[in-house]
Amino acid sequence: MKLPVKDINGNAKGDLEFNIPFVLDGSGTQAVHDTVVAYMAAQRSGTACTKTMGDVNGTGKKPWRQKGTGRARAGSFASPLWRGGGVVFGPKPRSYRKKVSKSTRYLSIRKALTERLKSNDIIVLDELKFESPKTKGFQSFLAAQNITGTVLIISQGTDKNLMLSSRNIPGVELTTSKDLNTYQVLRYDKMIVTQGALQDLQDRLNKD
Repeated sequence: MKLPVKDINGNAKGDLEFNIPFVLDGSGTQAVHDTVVAYMAAQRSGTACTKTMGDVNGTGKKPWRQKGTGRARAGSFASPLWRGGGVVFGPKPRSYRKKVSKSTRYLSIRKALTERLKSNDIIVLDELKFESPKTKGFQSFLAAQNITGTVLIISQGTDKNLMLSSRNIPGVELTTSKDLNTYQVLRYDKMIVTQGALQDLQDRLNKD
């Protein structure tokens, strides 16, 4: 598949061949769903914690004698029925991670990229470099590319000036071709990828 290449000012710079195992039929939808669900589950910290009766700090003394008071039987101040007592079946620290096979992740990102390419949501740049970290310069760059919504920037490697220029603009995320995942591909309105990053992404997907 040939993709048009632009420069940082939005001017045409030719075409670039991008060849990966595209998923053009109806397959891959379930793989995308499973991968995104697993990704979002992995973002949960799983640190919620409640105290059981054994964890509550307090005496083990029986509140009152078993019989003769006219009150219900009570054996512990830590009873879940009492204020300040333990919690029955409350959350404990756990991992929410879900297991997804490598082949499923591979199929899902190919399916997601195929759909974004079909929708013309991917913009390819010859390079993306800034002489100095300027938010205004990054805003001018987005205007030159006719970007009005959210955007994902995919570079070949970490660029400090690019990171500092874009960090104060809402709806913009930076990633590299090595770290790109299915969730990021689907989340944003547009994707901007550099020529070098696209080549690395092609090598990555053809090798998996």
